[in-house]
Amino acid sequence: MSEQQPDRDSDRPTSLGIFDRPQWAAITGVEIVAILLSLAWLIFAVVFLVMPSDEGASGLVVTMLAVFMPVAMIWVAATAMRASRIMREESRRLQTAIDAIRNTYVKERQTTISHEPSVTKKLDEIVETAKKTETVLATFSTSRQDTPRPVKFTHANTQPTAGQASLELGTPAEDLSPPLTTEEFIRALNFPETTEDTEGFAALRRALKDRKASQLIQAAQDVLTLLSQEGIYMDDLRPDMARPEVWRQFAQGTRGRAVAALGGIHDRSSLALTAGRMKQDPIFRDAAHHFLRRFDQMIIDFEPEASDAELTALGETRTARAFMLLGRVAGTFD
Repeated sequence: MSEQQPDRDSDRPTSLGIFDRPQWAAITGVEIVAILLSLAWLIFAVVFLVMPSDEGASGLVVTMLAVFMPVAMIWVAATAMRASRIMREESRRLQTAIDAIRNTYVKERQTTISHEPSVTKKLDEIVETAKKTETVLATFSTSRQDTPRPVKFTHANTQPTAGQASLELGTPAEDLSPPLTTEEFIRALNFPETTEDTEGFAALRRALKDRKASQLIQAAQDVLTLLSQEGIYMDDLRPDMARPEVWRQFAQGTRGRAVAALGGIHDRSSLALTAGRMKQDPIFRDAAHHFLRRFDQMIIDFEPEASDAELTALGETRTARAFMLLGRVAGTFD
């Protein structure tokens, strides 16, 4: 007997709850009442209307109408009541189904909203990984030399000034110091990361001893200080990095839309604040144009001897980001 129980259970149809087909009773209380009323009326009509009558055919017709018309009315009323009850039940089931669908939609929407931050975070990680991959490809597109190369700047005036120390034979004191390497120059343009960045401070001190490099670094420091007064910090900017060939085109004199990739800053608030400060503050405007001129001269001298990897590293410095921001506001890439 215990083995037959699962078979009986499997024969039962699966219940679908509110979505199951409604099982209406074949005979309800309304039909029973209608049957009883019909029988009572027929008995009454036969006893009191049909049997005592001696009239002709016309009287019989009237009698039949009097007998069956109330019965018909009783069943019309019963059918209407049954239909009304079915409609109310269907309306209740429909409302329950709508509420269930609405609750399901609300729960799915809440789940989607709760997952949106994680999806956004994943997308940001993918974008960051893509940028790092592009940087690595640019880094390995050219091989680095085993020995560090000095940065070559074109000095307009090689004669020592009155306030500049020189040897007895007229050699400037800065020529006695070891030449500034490209790696040190790029690290100096990025400025020290923290107060414990000893290598960054060492590279900055070495760069400040070079006259051309120190002019660019001081100009960059001035604009970075002025931008920080507006709450704009280079570490907060995430520019689209330009490829090395775009930097080379810019160094070789190309301007306008051809080098628009250098204006990779898309932070609207930073662009708006910088443009407003440039229009209203003449000191800021002069410092910005002075910095842009120094950077233009630097990239002209730096590009011929720089590898693609070094140009990519230069584009990631804080000084280069300031150039991208100010250059876009000034219309250099338009």
